[in-house]
Amino acid sequence: MRTMVLTLTLALASAPAFAASCPPDGWNAEKLEALKQSQFVIADAGERSALAMGLLDCLGDTDPQLRDGIAYEGLAAWMRKGELAPETLRPMRERLYAMLAEPDPQGVRWPFAALVLAEVARTDRTTPWMTPAERATMVVRATVYFESVRDYRGFDADVGWRHGVAHGADWLMQLSLNPALDAPQLNRIVDALAVQVVPPSGHAYIFGEPQRMAAPLVHAAQRGVRDEAAWSTWFKAFLPRIGDPALAWRDSAWLARRHDLNAFLEAIYVEADLSSDPRVKALLPGVTATLKALP
Repeated sequence: MRTMVLTLTLALASAPAFAASCPPDGWNAEKLEALKQSQFVIADAGERSALAMGLLDCLGDTDPQLRDGIAYEGLAAWMRKGELAPETLRPMRERLYAMLAEPDPQGVRWPFAALVLAEVARTDRTTPWMTPAERATMVVRATVYFESVRDYRGFDADVGWRHGVAHGADWLMQLSLNPALDAPQLNRIVDALAVQVVPPSGHAYIFGEPQRMAAPLVHAAQRGVRDEAAWSTWFKAFLPRIGDPALAWRDSAWLARRHDLNAFLEAIYVEADLSSDPRVKALLPGVTATLKALP
């Protein structure tokens, strides 16, 4: 696994950039908006596939209506209706992987590539089409991306959403729901989630990121990947990340880290407390003890 991670990391660092073209050839903003109003209906499968590939470049556009409202929504709509075949999904997936290595000066290309990859992962979950090797590679790609996020911006009135952590968590959630993943892969997802629960920088999550990270953790727990004692150890390990006790209640970064951990623990607590699944209930002792131990 470590060798695969290192190989993919080096590949991402050296991948060539692609020339972006948005809107795609033959389309303009007005025509795309009309397509959206028609619920993205394109009867011809070939035309639909070509536009799907063309819209990928729009995921890096700073216009939120074009990027989020048309490109993402259109791609998600086609995938959720099963209107993109594996012959399209495979090159789409590879292009999205490449986008995660391209320059992203505005900070929108990477999180939206991750969000669309979450939809690609969902298609394989609902109707399996990836090989075990392809699926294993996606687990590595998703965890490496999620762990690498350092741009914690959420919503901006001009550019719209970036939301790198939340979009990465959505990708991990779709993978964690896939019954084809084995225990080591699910544990890799759990370990990746731990990286972003308490950002060392002292960034305070205010756009629902803790709840988005809680979802893949709960789904992994439903698979019984760890027992109660292991979960308790996992949660307890977050406490030192808040920082020096001498800074308690008198340092903004310390307060932000405490806020983030508290929000994540509370999100897990609610899910586990409401669940009737004993494997999810196994989260409660560790979450409760860690909440009580918070300064």
